[in-house]
Amino acid sequence: MSNRWGLEEMQRVSIDAAGIHYTDLNREIKRAFAAGAREITLTNVLGQRFIADGLRGDVSLIIRGVPGGDLGMFMSGPTCTVYGNSDHASGNTMDAGTIIIHGSSGDAVAHSMRGGSIYVRDNVGYRAGIHMKQYEEKCPVLVVGGSARAFLGEYMAGGLIILLRRGEDGPFSERGIGSGIHGGEIVVRGEISPECLGVGAKVAPASSEDIGRIRPYLERYRAVFGEDSVIQLDGPYTRVTPSSSRPFANKYVWE
Repeated sequence: MSNRWGLEEMQRVSIDAAGIHYTDLNREIKRAFAAGAREITLTNVLGQRFIADGLRGDVSLIIRGVPGGDLGMFMSGPTCTVYGNSDHASGNTMDAGTIIIHGSSGDAVAHSMRGGSIYVRDNVGYRAGIHMKQYEEKCPVLVVGGSARAFLGEYMAGGLIILLRRGEDGPFSERGIGSGIHGGEIVVRGEISPECLGVGAKVAPASSEDIGRIRPYLERYRAVFGEDSVIQLDGPYTRVTPSSSRPFANKYVWE
């Protein structure tokens, strides 16, 4: 395939993704980074899957358009910034780095994420943060500025989800929040309707210590998206945590 990128200046590359199959596009991205690029800008992205999958190192990828599923899967280190929405499973099994989405993301964002951070300016779909996990110093973080659909944090084994519910009033009322959670935590601005709490989850008001602990992520969200006037740094917030390390034990073990 011919070389489609033009060097704008040393270590900065631009790729026009219009009409390129996702396999060819991803090969071109990896070739550019292997050749020494430190920043790649993709324009006219429209549904190409697996962008930034497996990328490593302190590099930057800027996406203008709508990337397809599994953006940043297995990514370890880069910063990926999307100026638009993204499809399902952004950050799937991501190990390190940052994904910033200037829009909304689809279902299962941060699926099995094990490190790094994802910031979504607006909303996410169903099962965001499903099976997030952490190990030793690695603690993945998902910050959502808008709201989420049902089963937020399902089967969470670790990590942190912060749901800011920008522009929403009243209790969070999507069902199954924290269903099967056995590690990690979910922090939601405002109250949570009791009937929406998932199996194995418990709620409590976030303490001042909890707010202090998440404040750096709130300030990072505000700095990234310029939302100075709409994020309530002091809450009130509600914290969802596991009620047990084995929420479904009685389904598989009988005494």
